[in-house]
Amino acid sequence: MTAKQLSHSKLRSKLDPEKIQFADSSEIPTSTGAYDPFQPRALQAFRMALAISGSCHNVYLSGESNLGRSYFVREYFELRAAKQPVPPDQLYLYNFADQDKPIAVSLPTGRGKKFKTALSDAVSHIKEKLPAWFEREPHLKAHERISRTFQDERDDLFSDMEELAKKNGFSLEVDDQDGLTLIPLIEGRILTDEEFERLDPELRKTLRKSADDLLAEVTTILRQISKTEEGFRKDERKLHQDSAKELLKDIMNPLHKDFNQYEKIKSYLKEVEDELLDNIDLFMAKEPQPVALPTGLHLPESSPTDDLFSRFEVNLLVDNSTTKGAPVVMADHPTAFNLLGSIDRESEMGALYTDFTLIRAGAIHKANHGYLIMYAEDILTTPSSWEGLLRALRTGKAKIEDPGDGDHIRTKTLEPEPIPLELTVILIGSEETYELLLYNDERFGKYFKLKAHMQLTAERNAANIRRFVEVLGKVIHDTDLIPFSREALAGVVDYSSRLAEDQKRLSLRIPVMKEMMVEASALTRLDGKKIVDRASLNEAIEMRDYRSNLYEDEFMTEYDREVIKVATSGEGVGRVNGLSVTMFGDYEFGLPHQISCTVGVGHGGILDLEREARMGGPIHTKGMMIIKSYLVGLFAQDKPIVLTGSLCFEQSYAGIEGDSASGAELASLLSALSGVPIKFKYAFTGAVSQTGSIMAVGGVNRKIEGFYEVCRRRGLNGEQGVLIPADNVVNLMLRHEVVEAIEQGKFHIYPIKTIEDALSILTGVKIGKISRGKKFPLGSLYRKADDRLAQLAEIARRSECKTI
Repeated sequence: MTAKQLSHSKLRSKLDPEKIQFADSSEIPTSTGAYDPFQPRALQAFRMALAISGSCHNVYLSGESNLGRSYFVREYFELRAAKQPVPPDQLYLYNFADQDKPIAVSLPTGRGKKFKTALSDAVSHIKEKLPAWFEREPHLKAHERISRTFQDERDDLFSDMEELAKKNGFSLEVDDQDGLTLIPLIEGRILTDEEFERLDPELRKTLRKSADDLLAEVTTILRQISKTEEGFRKDERKLHQDSAKELLKDIMNPLHKDFNQYEKIKSYLKEVEDELLDNIDLFMAKEPQPVALPTGLHLPESSPTDDLFSRFEVNLLVDNSTTKGAPVVMADHPTAFNLLGSIDRESEMGALYTDFTLIRAGAIHKANHGYLIMYAEDILTTPSSWEGLLRALRTGKAKIEDPGDGDHIRTKTLEPEPIPLELTVILIGSEETYELLLYNDERFGKYFKLKAHMQLTAERNAANIRRFVEVLGKVIHDTDLIPFSREALAGVVDYSSRLAEDQKRLSLRIPVMKEMMVEASALTRLDGKKIVDRASLNEAIEMRDYRSNLYEDEFMTEYDREVIKVATSGEGVGRVNGLSVTMFGDYEFGLPHQISCTVGVGHGGILDLEREARMGGPIHTKGMMIIKSYLVGLFAQDKPIVLTGSLCFEQSYAGIEGDSASGAELASLLSALSGVPIKFKYAFTGAVSQTGSIMAVGGVNRKIEGFYEVCRRRGLNGEQGVLIPADNVVNLMLRHEVVEAIEQGKFHIYPIKTIEDALSILTGVKIGKISRGKKFPLGSLYRKADDRLAQLAEIARRSECKTI
């Protein structure tokens, strides 16, 4: 039975614009979640992620690019996170017990910023008021009293020393540095050094011994003076501290009142006050001490009080005061610093230093108690980020640390207190990356238990079309495009099916359609129109193809010049027009190729020249083996197949992969065996099975359009056409001009199920079926091929007998 040509109604699916309930896209209500039902597997994983707490049920969103993966996951979680509690603020404070280990503190939302502001104001007031506080009259009087008491005691002790010295015949002198000198007295007169040297040696010896004895007694009095001075300093310090406590109480009391319910803050504020009192001497008025510096060297302006007050700063690591609901953070550049946090350093006089105020939050801190989204490919390019993330999930803590410096000497750094971590991580990646991680990193399966698999297409039914139009409406609204008419919206739906290469499916590559819609809107704006119509949409689609089809156009020029030998009329033995698809970048197009076959006497079998030249892939080679198996099953039941021959793609200079041309190769071989010519007005694509069935192939639309374009440029004669597998009819979404040509009878599509159907159209002769006598009918193509094989076997047998 000869296959009938395909009616134009089956060449593409076309949505009736009247089935869209909106006159244009401006009437489409803007809503979120219209896209969600298209991804049921991903939705189930997302729901589980929301319902299960802990660090093990994180999500891997698997899907191809241009599915809108990041937009989909962000919209889903942002919508639901907005209804969840806002996480606390996170702070780092100075650790007075160990300055290298800053303290981590969590405060309720917004309280962190308030605490930082309140403490800053309090410290500023202390810094401003404390020095003047010691100038108050009560404080000065109290200080004067203890100073006078100390001075009286000191004067009395010095008087005692002077009396003791005179009594023993010495004069006591005190210099500006409180140094003591004993000078001998002779007859009440102080001796000079020269006079002392002229004294009798025995007298000098006696005076020296007396001076030593006197010095021992004076030293005892000096110790009493030191103790008196030490007591004075203690009394003075206690006076300053007691006085300062009054001021600190007034200033710090509001802070205690507002934040004492938080134990860590309560302890910290107590330590702040103790630190101020311990360093109370820094607030006493002192004469500045000049420092001699080398020429050209300038020290930064700072003071001990500045260093002291820097300890009272608050590092507000994460401020959630303006956050609505749980955070949803997209980590676009997950380096170790950006993801896990960092400890910065600053340079001063050529040296690097750091402190707790230079601790910076990473994405995991900002997303804590919420959701962290990132691309798997991004984080895997930085192994330290991947290892740090898994470590954080394992320990349940976010620890900020310096990266290893390898063999270099490590500089001094900090060890901030780890922060408890509670978040859900969503990794976005391809299926290949998922399998790579699953099979090569056992930790991945432990911590990413939820796989959210996105599908490429959805069934094209009324409900899904309605949802799809709603998605388009949201794209138009969010992108601020010119409204699309009902006809244009229907065109986008049809374009989606063309992308899916399926009349009964819708492509979910929303970003690709968005790009086309943006260009259609721009064209409409340039034309001065207020609504995107079907013509503008078609023009945008054509322009997108035109910008990418340079190589296709150059190939077509070669066909026009017949540099590439592909005939579209006439006939020939052992030759057939096959079809292939070629991809340049993201643009796919179809090209016809002449497939030729030669046969003769010999034992070499059918050679695949593509394989022999190492230009054929394994799937193409498998197709050739299936062809040989088909021949054996059909013709080698009563005789051996003894022949030599070759099959090749003429003028093919690149690698060939796939079995979509195996049907055409079999047709070429059977033509060569039977001597029956094949008509060149047809092109044939389809994979053949061992039983002769023609099976579906990919890229059928581009293949048809490629042969159509060659024929159109040479002139359509009304007889040209393409043979395709019947199973591929559902995949037809041909360009409008091809459909119009078929409607007008200028071009034809033939769906075929078996190689016999194909040969019947290609040759126009009877193919033949084997009879009970195990013979094909006389005059049939198979009978001629069978007779030729028998002839070749006989010639080979005779040749072998002569050789013997």
